[in-house]
Amino acid sequence: MSALLNLGALGARWEAAPAFARSGRVVSVQGTLLTADLPGARIGEVARVSGVGLAETVGFKDGRVLLMPFDSLDGVRHGATVHGTGTQPTAQVGEALRGRVIDGFGAPLDGKGPIVGLQSVPLHAPPPDAMSRSLVRKSLTTGVRVLDGLLTLGLGQRVGLMAGSGVGKSTLMGMIARRSSADVNVIALIGERGREVREFIEDVLGPEGLRRSVVVVVTSDKAPVLQLRGAFLAMAVAEFFRDQGREVMLMMDSVTRLAMAQRQIGLSVGEPPTTRGYTPSCFSLLPRLLERAGPGAHGGSITALYTVLVDGDDVEADPVGDAVRGIVDGHVVLSRKIAAQARFPAVDVLASISRVMDVVATPEHCAAARKVRSLLNTWAQNEELVRLGAYKTGSNPQVDAAVARIDRIHAWLGQGMHDAIPFSDTLSGMEALLR
Repeated sequence: MSALLNLGALGARWEAAPAFARSGRVVSVQGTLLTADLPGARIGEVARVSGVGLAETVGFKDGRVLLMPFDSLDGVRHGATVHGTGTQPTAQVGEALRGRVIDGFGAPLDGKGPIVGLQSVPLHAPPPDAMSRSLVRKSLTTGVRVLDGLLTLGLGQRVGLMAGSGVGKSTLMGMIARRSSADVNVIALIGERGREVREFIEDVLGPEGLRRSVVVVVTSDKAPVLQLRGAFLAMAVAEFFRDQGREVMLMMDSVTRLAMAQRQIGLSVGEPPTTRGYTPSCFSLLPRLLERAGPGAHGGSITALYTVLVDGDDVEADPVGDAVRGIVDGHVVLSRKIAAQARFPAVDVLASISRVMDVVATPEHCAAARKVRSLLNTWAQNEELVRLGAYKTGSNPQVDAAVARIDRIHAWLGQGMHDAIPFSDTLSGMEALLR
């Protein structure tokens, strides 16, 4: 199967193909959902609707097929012909994707011409068997001091990046993409504002980061089924490089918008809403996607960073964030309070955790990190007393140590967007804070 160029080209190719074995008619339209008579259709099958284009089978009701188009419903008419293709979702993957920006169907968006030499793989593949996965035993250097020093990541770890809007998620992703020790970056911008896509690619990621990255873009104005397809396409691309023995950094921004897209599909097909309107399929989707990342069975790994757009900055109350935390191997919380103090990256160290740090970092490194976290915790508990002048120096040695060092710790936690801190400098700087 040749590379998918775009929706128009794909539809034209099927238009020119021999007559389809199965066809039916549109009988109703409700919201973004088409109902059609199409015998033998399967969930996930792609169909072609006359006057609309391509659509995906998302459910069945009363003996009829529920279809959601990849594009606008403008132009659909009652009784329009629906052709079943018998095609299950596939992804086009290959080495030629490096340095390219593509859409949810793998079509190039960067104006660099067609992408050739790709191969077809299933879009929805099972995760590696639990007992055949390699273990997370090696650290991943990101060049970001707060992560490398206090929240050390491992090759094959899955991490949730929790934050509200406007506190620096995209900037932190770009810093990691430019400086991490991974071989390949796969970046999925799902449900992003169209205005911010070029800004991220050109200003945040930059030419250096783009050269070793594959960027999948499906903006917020696209259909929910296309947003889901973009996320699974990014995962399939990451799996291709992992199976080549590469160390892959997968970044998906954002899982929340992905869950919103699935919520829209679920509500359209009649699923009951649960917490904050999210349907059960939203929470079953997350492990199916997130569990595919991690160490491979035969070498290579996918280290995954999933951003979660926290509703109202309340990490504990957000249902998507809570579900993601239960699946991944650690989470990094960005704080609006810290960002308001002009400290970037605005990582709330005390609210964040890396569940693999103890096995990928040295005992000396872990001990130093625990001491710094202890100082931060002591300061957080006594900050108000100190600032009000209610604390008397000498009352508590731990508080005295925290007060003496807190300004240097805060300065050490901060870092410029274009700064790359060598791992050895991170360790020596952390040790200096404790002397």
